[in-house]
Amino acid sequence: MVFEIGEYIVYGNTGVCKVEEVTKMPVPGTQGDKLYYALEPVYHKGSRVFTPVDNQKVKMRPVLTMQEADELIGRIKEIDLLWVKNEKDREQIYKDTLRTCDCEELVKIIKTLYLRKKTRLEAGKKVTSSDAKYLHLAEESLYGELSVVMGIPKDEMETFIYNKVKE
Repeated sequence: MVFEIGEYIVYGNTGVCKVEEVTKMPVPGTQGDKLYYALEPVYHKGSRVFTPVDNQKVKMRPVLTMQEADELIGRIKEIDLLWVKNEKDREQIYKDTLRTCDCEELVKIIKTLYLRKKTRLEAGKKVTSSDAKYLHLAEESLYGELSVVMGIPKDEMETFIYNKVKE
């Protein structure tokens, strides 16, 4: 899939980026030029990411449509938790799930970690640093994309979703 200049895409864990340019660049050790995207991360103003158009290592996809975003929010109650049978595998499962850049998978992480956080706090325990880290990463990614799609500031997205889900 080739993205157009001005289009918003999700670029791996960088999150939502705007395609600023599609340009040919020389690649050391090869003959000829290779086609690259120049991406501007939406939430890291002033930075740029250059990636080959045919990059197979980092997940790139278009942002959700407004309809897809509405449908996702409408299904949040039905989306399962992320079940982890072996505690030793928990962090790797979170990493792998984040790498999918799939919004439904991000919801699973958020729901799972929110419930773990609530359960631990009720038991008088602290939230683990790993849980806090992956909850933050999943929220940043999901809320960042939904914010761009829906035109709602990212810092208001959690409240917006909460209000929609409790309706």
